[in-house]
Parts: sequence; C-alpha cells; structure tokens
Amino acid sequence: MPPITKARLQIHFCVLLWGFTAILGKLITLPALPLVWWRMLLVVAALLLMPKVWRGLRAMPARLIWAYAGIGVLVSLHWLTFYAAIKLSNASVGATCIALGPVFLAFIEPWIAKRKFDPRELMIGVAVVPGVMMVVGGVPHGMRLGIAVGVLSALFVALFGSLNKRLVEHGDPLTVTCIELGTGTLFLTALAPLLPHTGPAFVLPDLHDALLLLALSFGCTLLPFTLALVALRHMSAFGTQMVTNLEPVYAIVLAIVLLGEQHELDHWFYAGVAVILAAVFAHPLLNRTQRGTKQPELLGTTESHSIVD
Repeated sequence: MPPITKARLQIHFCVLLWGFTAILGKLITLPALPLVWWRMLLVVAALLLMPKVWRGLRAMPARLIWAYAGIGVLVSLHWLTFYAAIKLSNASVGATCIALGPVFLAFIEPWIAKRKFDPRELMIGVAVVPGVMMVVGGVPHGMRLGIAVGVLSALFVALFGSLNKRLVEHGDPLTVTCIELGTGTLFLTALAPLLPHTGPAFVLPDLHDALLLLALSFGCTLLPFTLALVALRHMSAFGTQMVTNLEPVYAIVLAIVLLGEQHELDHWFYAGVAVILAAVFAHPLLNRTQRGTKQPELLGTTESHSIVD
C-alpha cells in the first residue's frame, strides 16, 4: 500500500475513533466534571510512563511550560462544556456544536496570530447563522441549554487551537499534551468546590463507567493521537483538516445507529447540520486559497488539538 493511501486510511480511522467520544460521553453515567477529570488523569498517567515525555519536560523553558499550562486550562474548560452539552442534550447535538469550532477560529485566529482579517472568513460566520437557527428549532425545548453550552465549548476549541498553533513549534507534541492535560486535571480539581451542583471531581466510577473511561482515554485519545502523528508525515495539513471535519458527521451517524437519537430530533436539525458542515468544509478551502497548504494547520476539533503537520 502506498504511504499516502495508508496515511489517509489512518486519519479516517482516527476521526472515527474521535467520533466515538460523544457516544461514550453519553453512555458514561458520571457527571461531566468527574468524567473529564478521570479522562485527563488517565491520559496524563500513561504519558508520564514515556521517557520521551520526561526528556521533553526537562528541556522545556519554564516560561513555555507556563504558557502550555494556561492553554491546558482552556482545554479542560472545553472538554467540561463539551460533555456537559452532551449530558444536557444528546451526542448529536454536542457533536454539531463542536462543528462551529472552525467558524469561531476564522475570527479568533487573526486576532491571536496578528494577521490581517480576511472578509471571506466573515462569510463563513454569516453562512452558519441560519444553520444554527435550524438546529435550535429542530431540538426539543429541554435540550436548548445543551446547545448554548455546546457553543461555548466550540469557542474554547477555537481559543486553545489558535494558541496552540502559535506555540506549536516550541515543544514535543506528547510533552505538550502531558502539560496541558496535567494542568487541566489540577484546574478541575480546584474548580470542583466552586461548582457544588456538579459534584466532586473525584468520584470512583463503577465497573461499567471504568471500562468506558478506559476506552475513552486510550482508545479515543492516545491511540488516535499516535496514529495521527505517524500519518501526518505523509499528508498535508489541508488534507488532514478536510478529513477531521468529518468528525461531527461520524459522531451523528454513530449516535443514530448506537443510541437511536434520530427519534429525538426532527428534519430541521439535520438541515441545520448540513448548513453548518458546509461552512466548516469551506473554511480550510478558503485558507488554502489564501495561504497555500505549506503552512502548518492545527486541527480545530475536539480531540486533535495538539496534532500538527
């Protein structure tokens, strides 16, 4: 098999695994805060077993460690609001809201990267508005709080994605992930007493939730992360971005097949999803026209926040 073909198949497999994160988030009975706390802790524990990570930590300047630690707070807030959106609505709604991440990125990245704003990217934001309105109109009234929290989660994706992109060349990806998720774990531990209605961060999961948390942490985080790093050696950032834009599509299809969520949503929801995804796919196309494919692109999705070309 040619390396480029193998790389494409690996990326699609990674995106499929990332699509399962919304499903597992719905199936795990823990509240959002302990769910995210355990997921981060398990991934960090696994990373700390790698000598490469420790070498990267020793070689990294303190100033850069603090910068990645600050991004880790945003990552933890993103995951917290992402799973809260799923708990307040369902997996399809949570995945759809995350599809707004690249749209927010079109506005936030020029500000953080200090580059000129492109009016064509404004068109993407305008195009998404009717899609969001259709999504809101296509869900039961009781799920609309979940949409609001999900949109906030997408905003956090754009923020930490842009910041990670700015610092992407200064650290080993696995070391950076360890710092960010480790800081996120500590932040959620400190945040828990301020959110009494969410319960404590540390809740011992039962066997059912423990098995699903292991699948979420290793099968949907570390495994696709590693595979994607290998695949990116043979693919352009643009090609990878186009594939990762399929993550909400995979998540919604899996939610229909595994959770039967099509019975909870009407045709307006799926029409809105189509409009939002059209804008999401337009974003990398515009970036390619504007800047070409040689510039590293950070993947603006739920799981692939530290993977770069």
